[in-house]
Amino acid sequence: MKFAFSFILLLHGLIHLIGFVKAFQFASINQLTQSISKPIGILWLLTFILLVVGAISFILKKDWWFFVVIIAVVLSQIVIVMSWKDAKFGTMPNVIILLVSISAFGNYHFNVMIKKEVHAVMANSSNNPTIISKEDYNHLPEIVQKWLNTSGVVGKQKVVSVRLKQTGEMRTKPDASWMPFKATQYYNIEHPSFIWCTEVEAFSNIKMIGRDKFNHGKGSMLIKLASLIPVVDESDNEQINSGTMLRFLGEVCWFPSGASNDYITWETIDSTSAKATFKMNQKSVSGVFKFNLNGDIVSFEADRYYGGGKNTKLEKWVISVEDYKVFEGIKIPYKCRVTWKLKEGDFNWLNLEIVDMEYNIHEIY
Repeated sequence: MKFAFSFILLLHGLIHLIGFVKAFQFASINQLTQSISKPIGILWLLTFILLVVGAISFILKKDWWFFVVIIAVVLSQIVIVMSWKDAKFGTMPNVIILLVSISAFGNYHFNVMIKKEVHAVMANSSNNPTIISKEDYNHLPEIVQKWLNTSGVVGKQKVVSVRLKQTGEMRTKPDASWMPFKATQYYNIEHPSFIWCTEVEAFSNIKMIGRDKFNHGKGSMLIKLASLIPVVDESDNEQINSGTMLRFLGEVCWFPSGASNDYITWETIDSTSAKATFKMNQKSVSGVFKFNLNGDIVSFEADRYYGGGKNTKLEKWVISVEDYKVFEGIKIPYKCRVTWKLKEGDFNWLNLEIVDMEYNIHEIY
């Protein structure tokens, strides 16, 4: 796709040289029967230059490439209209180039929004985290203490901020095809909040971008097709707020020292399971963490709203751990499977793998 689009830009640019050559009579151009004045010939040349610059900046992944290309397309269509009889077929590549450029602009605007939101979420994270000792969590249930010991948090800095990267696959229905995705997530652990942004390969050469946000106890979900068309845009209702709170609670397994923060309370269920309750802004959510005999987390279960709409119902939501890995000296579940336990059967909708993890980040974005 990248090379095909670059080729279209370059070829379309080179074709515009014909108008310049025709205007200045550098050669006989039989393909163009209409006369072209020298001032208009300069526009043909300028369009060529802009398309070539746009192609090069696109190949080099410059953020601003689409600005140049959109200007080039406007100039291109102007000169095409002025020589419509000979150049009308140039409209088709202009349409293709414009659609791709507008999608790129949508993606650029989305990334600007994400950057601002990440800075807002991470702005008040601490720069001087304390060192964890066993005394910090000896009031917790025995199995939770065992988990924290097994994770290796003792003697390390308490995690106050996180940046992680994920890859995996997701689907929207039990019989739907799997869609590969990659995502980046930022957490503020001291002031519970996160930003999760993803890029999903929804269809052939068509991607979806999405963002889940949890901040000040409120959630928000945004999904756009081709970076332009809103598919989901829900925020600040009971279902979304509760769901994002549960996400934060379940994902504490990726920053174990966060389990000792005051906003989470623990209750022993049995020797290998404990109930966790996350309270914030007079709201609370709860779920059950299950462990193996070594103290490793094997699953997290909670009743969560199935979807973000206001008419959705609570269903059993389960995060199952498939494997563990050590990041910066901390052992965490890095491969997980997420499943809805529905009446009609299990719906495994998400499989993910953490590929990079940074604790107590210094550079936010």
